[in-house]
Amino acid sequence: MREVRRQERLLREQWEAARGQVRQWVGVGDGERRVLAQLLVVTARGWRLLVGRARSGGVLLVGPGGVFVVGIGLGVVDEVRDEDAAGLLAATKVAESAVASLGMSPVAVQPVMVLAGQSVDRGLGRIRVLGEQQVGPVLLAQPRRLRAESVRAIADHLERVLPDREGIELEQRTVPAPQPDPDGLFDLEGLREATLEGARRAPIEQWMTFLHPDQVALVRRNWSGPARISGPAGTGKTVVALHRAAHLARRTTGRILYITFANNLPRVQSTFLRTMAPAVADRVDFRSLHSWAQEFLQGRGVPVRLSGDKAETAFSRAWTHVGRESRLAQIDPGHGYWREEIDYVIKGRGLTRFEEYAVVARRRRKASLHRTHRQAVWELYEEYEARRHERGVHDFNDVLSMALAEASKEDGPTPYAAVIVDEVQDLTLVGVRLLHALVGDAPNGLLLVGDGQQTVYPGGFRLTDAGIDIRGDRGQVLRTNYRNSKQILDAALAVVADDAFEDLDGERTPGRRDVDLTYHDGDVVRVAELTVDAHDRELVGALKALPDGALADTALLCASKWALGHYQRLLARAEIPVCQLEQYDGNPVDAVKLGTYRRAKGLEFKNVFLPRYDAESAVGTPGTDTARERAELRRSQLFVAMTRARPAVARQRHRPIGPSGLTADGSGQPPPPR
Repeated sequence: MREVRRQERLLREQWEAARGQVRQWVGVGDGERRVLAQLLVVTARGWRLLVGRARSGGVLLVGPGGVFVVGIGLGVVDEVRDEDAAGLLAATKVAESAVASLGMSPVAVQPVMVLAGQSVDRGLGRIRVLGEQQVGPVLLAQPRRLRAESVRAIADHLERVLPDREGIELEQRTVPAPQPDPDGLFDLEGLREATLEGARRAPIEQWMTFLHPDQVALVRRNWSGPARISGPAGTGKTVVALHRAAHLARRTTGRILYITFANNLPRVQSTFLRTMAPAVADRVDFRSLHSWAQEFLQGRGVPVRLSGDKAETAFSRAWTHVGRESRLAQIDPGHGYWREEIDYVIKGRGLTRFEEYAVVARRRRKASLHRTHRQAVWELYEEYEARRHERGVHDFNDVLSMALAEASKEDGPTPYAAVIVDEVQDLTLVGVRLLHALVGDAPNGLLLVGDGQQTVYPGGFRLTDAGIDIRGDRGQVLRTNYRNSKQILDAALAVVADDAFEDLDGERTPGRRDVDLTYHDGDVVRVAELTVDAHDRELVGALKALPDGALADTALLCASKWALGHYQRLLARAEIPVCQLEQYDGNPVDAVKLGTYRRAKGLEFKNVFLPRYDAESAVGTPGTDTARERAELRRSQLFVAMTRARPAVARQRHRPIGPSGLTADGSGQPPPPR
């Protein structure tokens, strides 16, 4: 209670000092003086105020919450004139350009219109409209984006590059006890609560505010048509995509569609954007491709009878009837490879005639199929389709094909101003065509983000197959890894070093690529035990040895769903809290994130555990073409899982044989004693 009274006294002193200071300014009306006094109060809390030298050239505020471009409205009603809003947005663009060279993202520069004599808090497009009573509490309650040294550097930079600005700071002085203030809307309670709330907030992730200047340039660029951002793991592709979504949402009137293949990522990415740019978060739709397609079809009145289980039964019976005794069994006796052939090559590419399939390039498929083999595959496909129709159900590929047919109809305006596709390499060709159909080749309409080396599903395609032409500077490659230490990346690249791959542009790329690194300190822990039980005891011990709170940034990733169940039971017996990646939404939770390699895409953690990674991923060189293809795909999945780990310091320990686990441990803690 004593601290509360002290804070109240300090705030009143600062308010009186601010009022005294603005009374000395000439050419400023009473309403502007009151607003400027409110802004001066926050300068005593780590903010810098930059105003035009004529005191009427607008206001910039730089503080822990970012950069705010402030306009002052003097109307007597809760309205903002169009010319005032346009001027404020123009000033905001100038400020964005000024701080872009520092690597500050546009999401950290926010326009605010303060209405003197009013009490209001609402949105006006990109602009947040506040009354003079609300502006102080809102600023002090902002999530902390900038450290004190960053505030100083950015404010100094803006004073240099915007020469008509000068910094004003509140004079610290003791004043007599204030009397009630009839002419001001000073909200002591609101300011005090905002200050306490700001202190309770943990610092926001730095990437939500700062990017490399080259990345900021991609976020703000005007593309003349479809564009693509590629680059090795850890180079910030998803970060750029999220900032791009916020940037477009603030500059267009339409909605932005942000698509991924995995169904867990939209929740996480939506959480990040809501933290990063809350003012525009409601204008970006984060969806998995299939869930969006189903909703799109339902909105068009197209019935969807999706049933994965019934479709799988239809295929199993088709395989038993026409596949198991065919020449396909000589290449691979398991039906899984041939189900993938239908899913990713035939239906995934939208092929409807055998003549098309007979000549199509089966990208990333290693088994050589002669015409007679392809005829056998087509017979299997037709039998599967017949049995699926008998059951009256659709599979996932059908949903995308039907959505593409609907989206291709020219019967109205596009529902989206822009579409951003993350992990585009995981989509099928039909899926990419569908998303392209939503916006066509409109400027800034389609952004594809992904890396062919991180493909975790069979098959592949080229963007030209989808009718997408990425020309000139609309194809950008990021080359600096901001996530992994050299040791982690070296270990991951060793897994895929011999696996050259064809990227979406058709270029053949070696498995070990040159990458610029930002982290060089770290190590990888390898633990080998003679038995599974001993291996699991080591794993549990390592998890329990993590510092308090470390589980919130820890993932345990498995190659298969079977292994997932095993470790779910193991951690439950050890009373270690677990959060399934399927339910993870990006908010901190003090529990191990448990999921498959595939579900970890697009995420990162300080501590990553990969139990029995060698046995589960079978990193070897099998004999048959189909086995080699499966092994290469498993290596790609393991590579993705390993590169989820941020910089690590750890120990290495080995035993010669037995189950083993790999840990990229950022805690700096040694493994538990034996």
